[in-house]
Amino acid sequence: METFIVNAQSRSDMGKGASRRLRHNGVVPGIIYGGDSEPKMIAVVHTELEKHLEHESFYSHVLTLSLDGAEEKVVLKDLQRHPSRPFVLHVDFLRITADTKIRMTVPLHFANDDVSPGVKRGGTATYYLTSVEVECRPADLPEFIPVDLADLDLGHTLHLTDLNLPESVEFPALAKGDQHNYAVVAILAGRSAK
Repeated sequence: METFIVNAQSRSDMGKGASRRLRHNGVVPGIIYGGDSEPKMIAVVHTELEKHLEHESFYSHVLTLSLDGAEEKVVLKDLQRHPSRPFVLHVDFLRITADTKIRMTVPLHFANDDVSPGVKRGGTATYYLTSVEVECRPADLPEFIPVDLADLDLGHTLHLTDLNLPESVEFPALAKGDQHNYAVVAILAGRSAK
């Protein structure tokens, strides 16, 4: 399992002008909140944050935030990017505790679409979701949810309830009723499908 350490410094200056000055110096303003502590304004070096953001698992992983010499366990909760330039404008981290459940969005990893009977017969795999919200304790947070298409035939659809989750992980959407058992992937007939 990969370990991510995010180095941050506390900051006391607030407001748009202060944030603009930080960004101008290659630093991303942010905040850490949650848990039993008060929210703290932080700053993270942009180049270091960008290196972490290149890894898909960074978005759905328990991270170690090194803040002024102390370490805290956090998850990435929000990220604001510049609309036209490759620059992160703001980052939010949520403190976690081992016994408190968290909700996170994790990616779906699709496998075996090339050996799916439906695809072999000319169908096309149509992906409705690429990520999904899960609820679990931090130690049980999966980096991704596998979706196996090996047995999917033409006209068949996999829904949330068809996915194999680790025992202590659940989809909060399913607690809202059957209408929230969203379609994840389907094999649809193409022109050459038999």
